[in-house]
Amino acid sequence: MAFAKVRLMRQFLMLLPVLALAGCKPPPTDADIAASEAAAPVSPSEPIDSPDTEGAIWADSQEAGRILYGIPGEPPLMALACGEANGQPSIRLTRYALADRGAQAFAALIGNGHISRIPVDATEVEGASIWQGDIPASDPKLEVLTGSREVGVTIPGAGRLVLNRSSRPGELIEACRAAAEPDAEASEDAAPAQ
Repeated sequence: MAFAKVRLMRQFLMLLPVLALAGCKPPPTDADIAASEAAAPVSPSEPIDSPDTEGAIWADSQEAGRILYGIPGEPPLMALACGEANGQPSIRLTRYALADRGAQAFAALIGNGHISRIPVDATEVEGASIWQGDIPASDPKLEVLTGSREVGVTIPGAGRLVLNRSSRPGELIEACRAAAEPDAEASEDAAPAQ
C-alpha cells in the first residue's frame, strides 16, 4: 500500500511542471477571437436562384459576331461572341452572373445530345466580376450549342440557365469556324511545292 502511495506521488510530481505551464496561459480575449476571425478564409458568396427564361431569346448585339440571350427589355443573361484567342478563332461564353473575384469553375452545358464542360473564370467587366471563358471555335465541346434544342447551362453559384430552342448559337459557331477556313487554305496555297 505504501508502495502505491509513493508511485502515485511520483506521477503527480512528474505532471506538476505540465500543470504549472497550463496554468500560465491566460484565457483568450476578445482581441484574440477577433484576430482569428479576421484570419479565417472568406466564404463564397451566396448562390443565386436559377433565372426565369420564359420568353428569353437570342438577339444580335451591337458588336458584330456577338449574340445576347435574355428577355427583351431586360439585362442579358448570357452572350456568345466569335473572336480570337491564342491566334485562332474562338467562342467567348459570358454568363452575366456575379462571380467571386479570382474564382474559376466549369460551365456545364447539357443539350442537343451532348454534355460539355467549358472552363470559365471570374472576369472583371465594367467594375463587376462575371463568368467568362474562351474556347477554340473548332472544339467539339461546342456541339452542345449547335443544335436547335433547349440547352441547360449550370455554373456553381450562378444557378441553372435554360437556353430556349434556337438555331442562333449554332449559326454563330459555324460562321466563326468558317472564318478560319480561308486562312487555312491560303496558308496551304502559300506553302512551296516539294
